[in-house]
Amino acid sequence: MKEKVVLAYSGGLDTTAIIPWLKENFGYEVICCCVDCGQGNELDGLDERAKLSGASKLYIEDITDDFAENYIMPCVQANAVYENKYLLGTSMARPAIAKKLVEIARKEGASAICHGATGKGNDQIRFELSIKALAPDLKIIAPWRMTDVWTMQSREDEIEYCKKHGIDLPFDHSHSYSRDRNLWHISHEGLELEDPANEPNYDHMLVLGVTPEKAPDEAEYVTMTFEKGVPTSINGKSMKVADIIRELNRLGGKHGIGIVDIVENRVVGMKSRGVYETPGGTILMEAHQQLEELILDRATMEAKKDMGNKMAQIVYEGKWFTPLREAVQAFVTSTQEYVTGEVKFKLYKGNIIKAGTTSPYSLYNESLASFTTGDMYDHHDASGFITLFGLPLKVRAMKLAEAKKNQN
Repeated sequence: MKEKVVLAYSGGLDTTAIIPWLKENFGYEVICCCVDCGQGNELDGLDERAKLSGASKLYIEDITDDFAENYIMPCVQANAVYENKYLLGTSMARPAIAKKLVEIARKEGASAICHGATGKGNDQIRFELSIKALAPDLKIIAPWRMTDVWTMQSREDEIEYCKKHGIDLPFDHSHSYSRDRNLWHISHEGLELEDPANEPNYDHMLVLGVTPEKAPDEAEYVTMTFEKGVPTSINGKSMKVADIIRELNRLGGKHGIGIVDIVENRVVGMKSRGVYETPGGTILMEAHQQLEELILDRATMEAKKDMGNKMAQIVYEGKWFTPLREAVQAFVTSTQEYVTGEVKFKLYKGNIIKAGTTSPYSLYNESLASFTTGDMYDHHDASGFITLFGLPLKVRAMKLAEAKKNQN
């Protein structure tokens, strides 16, 4: 009986070529698994393509709601942003995909999981750390690192290999951006982006929206509600998280929101340049932060900022299934108990502009904040506070002056 391998299958040229390659070089029965994280019509026709390529079975597993609720939202609540710009769209999805691959491998009694991530990227780390954490007994096959067996170096090589194995599918030799899409975002790499000196060709590139220059000349107001840090409605209409993100993607794309051009530091040590479209995610994170401004006290916000940076690093490095991620997320979750309220803003040519925030748990006190004297704040108290708060500075200055005097 042949050993089974579960292949993380997208239907693209790389993973299509991997199917006959696995059968030819290892004698595996290949079971394809395409994990739907909200990538839309990219899944059309995959079943026929997988079978034509020699797979014995194809699973198409929809985890969009799981992805939105259990991977995206913890990162939104943490305000996890890698290197100040990247909203972790690919990073969050990989552990969710890996978990489903492991489930299918267990169901099928497979002995290995194969992925098509390259040896230069972050995804190999994210997939493999997740698989090791969830199923340490499963073998992991990474063709692009097996250069003694995987000899294909270009799209042309892969197309020729497929044809030799009776797979003549409508792949072409043209070069396009390397893209990754899911519910949260779409990333673009390659072509002119490989040289940081080049301006992105946005007219050719963008998929989810338009540039701010091409956005409408009229602003659009949006109102959102949150309960315990989770979005519950847009413009008065209650929706589940995944549908809220879809609607925000539509609104954000229309108004040129969330286009980021970044040179980031990959885990493997190199810098890479990419453009990310995250229209809905950018809006959701900004709205959540606007609400937190009213509700969280200063000390908690300071600690949460550190935890958000730590969460971003953990997720970017593929360490989702670790005690550290669980501990950081537990802290963040505890801060969300009172993050409930309504946020209003307007979208205009790439900008998210505040238009009013309310919460029953707001710590904002108009009597305290007003320039007029209120009952709760005695201006005289500030004198003693400043004396004590500035005491270390005063003592240091006195000691330095004394030391200087003694030297003379």
